[in-house]
Amino acid sequence: MFTDRLSLDRLFSPATLLLIAALLASPPSTAEAVFATDDEINTMQVFNFASPSVVYVTNETVVRDRWTLRLHTVPKGAGSGFIWDDQGHVVTNFHVIDGARKVTITLQDRSEWPAELVGTAPEKDLAVVKINAPRELLKPLAPGHSADLAVGRKVLAIGNPFGLDTTLTTGVVSALGREIEATNNRTIRNVIQTDAAINPGNSGGPLLDSSGRLIGVNTAIYSPSGASVGIGFAIPVDTVKKIVPELIAHGRLVRPILGIESAPDQWASRYDFEGVAILRTAPDLPADVAGLRGVFRARNGGWQLGDVIIGIDRQPVRNYDDLMNALENHRPGDRVQVRYLRDGEEFEAQLTLAAP
Repeated sequence: MFTDRLSLDRLFSPATLLLIAALLASPPSTAEAVFATDDEINTMQVFNFASPSVVYVTNETVVRDRWTLRLHTVPKGAGSGFIWDDQGHVVTNFHVIDGARKVTITLQDRSEWPAELVGTAPEKDLAVVKINAPRELLKPLAPGHSADLAVGRKVLAIGNPFGLDTTLTTGVVSALGREIEATNNRTIRNVIQTDAAINPGNSGGPLLDSSGRLIGVNTAIYSPSGASVGIGFAIPVDTVKKIVPELIAHGRLVRPILGIESAPDQWASRYDFEGVAILRTAPDLPADVAGLRGVFRARNGGWQLGDVIIGIDRQPVRNYDDLMNALENHRPGDRVQVRYLRDGEEFEAQLTLAAP
């Protein structure tokens, strides 16, 4: 249950305080009775505590008038986000601000602030922008943990669906370990599935637990109609906590490299293999030092397939997406075991990952 250490005035709106006062008073007659469960009180508590941290994100782009050829800005889309820290960093989805010429953040007090792009991770559908608002207006959300989530746990989503600001929906974790596709066709793994209604405009908003802690970032829905049908997805907060500091520090994900140029995934079907074929290795980088080789010219003058990476440590590599996800679990300087095929035989090589 949500902590009671904060004052009631901060946690509840005046209307909610009146409801609680009615509940604590002597029971009224049956015709006038007002009933509320502990779960309803918890929901109101979490909403009142967390909603000041949720923001409205509007995205404007530039178009050219077909008659005058002049450039002017037009609304491109809108979504949600939330305050990450008291420095003014705001987390949202990449697809919410993708292609924006101008991003505006609207706080709960309806003040509007121009946002500066800090960093993006399209492969995780996450982005960070920054506003220069006074610290007293910035109420960061406390991050929780997603590793210990279980199906059936209560969750709450706050966002701005269809432009309706600060809307609350509730539900449960309906599945874990899902996979969805990012805008750049990369796979986002270990995604939270929830039946809390997530509609267009909820994207980028927080998914909360019953203690008001951030456990995910709402990112997508499964819906043939485009509206919520009870299957929504959120990027787990453990992933968010790893990525956002990198975006703030570097503007992008800092992923270690093997020092290879990979062949297109279509080669796998052409040459009937599963893995990532090496097109060429970069001189003096890890793959080259470990003796891996790319495509080479055979004695007859034709080109011959080089090494095919099929695993990083214990994680299988079936395609380029698998390779990128495997590398995201490591840092530059880590020692990894690379399994690869050469002329149909399997080999292993130990190498030290390099910085990009």
